[in-house]
Amino acid sequence: MSDLVGDARHLSPSAQEALRLRAVAALVAGRDREEVAAVFGVSLKAVDIWWAKWQAGGREALVMRPRGKPVGVHQVLGEAEQAAVRQAVLDHIPSDLGLSGQLWTRGQIGELIFKLYRVRFTEPGVGKYLKRWGLTFQRPDKRAVEQDPEAVRVWHEETWPAIRAKARAENAEVLFGDQVGVRSDQVTGRTWGAKGATPIVRRTGNRFSVNAMSAISTRGRMHFMVFTESFNAKVMCRFLARIVGHFDHKVHLIVDRHSAHRSKTVQAWLAGHQDQTELHFLPSYSPELNPDELVNADLKRSLPTPTGPGTRPNSPPKPAGSSTDASVNHTSSAATSAAHTSATSWTRTL
Repeated sequence: MSDLVGDARHLSPSAQEALRLRAVAALVAGRDREEVAAVFGVSLKAVDIWWAKWQAGGREALVMRPRGKPVGVHQVLGEAEQAAVRQAVLDHIPSDLGLSGQLWTRGQIGELIFKLYRVRFTEPGVGKYLKRWGLTFQRPDKRAVEQDPEAVRVWHEETWPAIRAKARAENAEVLFGDQVGVRSDQVTGRTWGAKGATPIVRRTGNRFSVNAMSAISTRGRMHFMVFTESFNAKVMCRFLARIVGHFDHKVHLIVDRHSAHRSKTVQAWLAGHQDQTELHFLPSYSPELNPDELVNADLKRSLPTPTGPGTRPNSPPKPAGSSTDASVNHTSSAATSAAHTSATSWTRTL
């Protein structure tokens, strides 16, 4: 039962701490213990306990202490065992440790604990440990098994800083480029429907696609060109020509290792425009290093419209140099916002 009486027992821990300190201060000032008990509305026993604590440990003996059991008391797993399980979850996937699957769940982590220490936990019990370890349930990012970690390290620590320094010295523009295709029968996003009955979206059966080549600057400005033919070296050269014509200074364009980017046709075009543009290649199987990939993903997420695409237009595609092909010099407001977020957030991590 609490030593506080009256309303004092309902005070918050911090208010009770202040009460103890004020009562002891009154005793130190020479007030009688009965008077102090009456003034602060507490029992004589409480006043005597506080005074004894103050004499033994000073002010620190009267301050508020965390309630409940100290962290780590009566835990089944010791600190070293917890650290080992936490590191195993961070460094490995379940199949690496003789379990099934590639993603960790509370059940899988419970199985790992049982395998290591022969202790069985419920899923809520595992969840408490995970929270204590600072781990959260997240959607994992993807990495290709063919990716070369050393090449990625060299890109981060050597190649990208060198490109950025060279561009600054030349007062040049740095762009990240990529191509994307959109099909007429593509369905993205989600909609509401009755449980167990998948909603149906009507799309045209006349399948066709449209492609785009885009480039995003580290300042968040996006340039794009839409075309209907397949992406090849000729399209790449046309895009480079449009990009070069849009700037009055040199452009450093960073792209992946698509065969069209590395073709002899493109290399020959670059040889004749060395003062205007320079091409750089990302490590293989490393789309996460290209912020333009985020713009492409945002484009596909934003495709659903109230009406959806119809059929392919009857008129033939406009020739190169028309308004459709010349859209490389335009930047939409929505794309600018997404591009700026993608590029700036990526470059800040380097």
